[in-house]
Amino acid sequence: MTEEKVLIKGNYAIAQAAINAGCQCYFGYPITPQTEIGEYLSGKMQELGRAYVCAESELGAINMVMGAVATGVKAMTSSSSCAVSLMQEALSYAASDELPVVLVNVMRTGPGLGYIYPAQGDYNQAVYGGGNGDYKLIVLAPSTVQECVDLTYRAFYLAQKYRNPTMILADGLLGQMMEPASFGEYPYPEVDVSSWALTGAKGRPARTIYSVATEEKKQIQHIYDLHKKFEVIAENETSYEEFNTEDAEFILVAFGSMTRNIKAAMNVLRAQGKKVGCFRPITLSPFPYKNIKALAEKGKDMIVVEMNMGQMLKDVKYAVEGKSQVSFVNRPCGEWLSVEEIVAAVNEIIAAKEGSISGKEMESRYATSI
Repeated sequence: MTEEKVLIKGNYAIAQAAINAGCQCYFGYPITPQTEIGEYLSGKMQELGRAYVCAESELGAINMVMGAVATGVKAMTSSSSCAVSLMQEALSYAASDELPVVLVNVMRTGPGLGYIYPAQGDYNQAVYGGGNGDYKLIVLAPSTVQECVDLTYRAFYLAQKYRNPTMILADGLLGQMMEPASFGEYPYPEVDVSSWALTGAKGRPARTIYSVATEEKKQIQHIYDLHKKFEVIAENETSYEEFNTEDAEFILVAFGSMTRNIKAAMNVLRAQGKKVGCFRPITLSPFPYKNIKALAEKGKDMIVVEMNMGQMLKDVKYAVEGKSQVSFVNRPCGEWLSVEEIVAAVNEIIAAKEGSISGKEMESRYATSI
């Protein structure tokens, strides 16, 4: 039986999926373009007898989430870009304390306050972290409203399974977009948190969760342990999708909602007789380095398409290890790169490789058209 679909905005889809996943506490502060997540939950959470707090700031919100998840319950906050910057110290603490925080970032443009134009400029902030020390977040990047549902479910599960802060990295375009989506039931098993959650020490020895190690050897071991855990996450949870890569000579690489346009561009280019495929990382952290490397070893050139100045580009180049050519097509924010613009850029890259136009001429064309 086909699950019923509803027409719903991306922000509302994330909020309802969080409810379905068992989120007991939401703490947030308004900022465009994600405010509707908190708006939606302000009514629904109270109806269900769950906790909703409009915090005094993003700093308050993320620290409230840390306190809640330390007791073993599922809790979440959501924000956008410049406001997520305020949360970086707390995210570093959450990673060190192994707290299963779920954070939704619906990206807007920066740097600084920027504006409400959609963008993909928070890749570095999400994947490499703005807090101190050696730590990693799990980062999931939806490309459709349906994936706003599916990856919200997955975020809550992975956060608790690995006791690791997990981010859903969406963008202003996806947050405001309406599409049909189905919810279904939460598809993951509940994780037993009884061995670490702070629920009162009646009948058991007291336990604490803290982030300071006053002995050098203990701190060294703690950092090693965190990274060993992330190696397990990378081995078991790295996910991606690819289309027409087997016979492709050129592979378009994008994340998030830009994936929609590269798929359409691939179809146009295929109709023109060009052997073009697509590759999309779903987990940005852990990143599918091995899978991109395997494609590069087969001589397939990469064309990275992003709405930023080249953030995922660095990871693709690292994965390729010089085994194939990596080109870049971008705009930093605002109106998404159209299918027509991507097709034109790819055709120029192909022509440059074939020698029918020069590299300098191609760069000049990019400067004026893209």
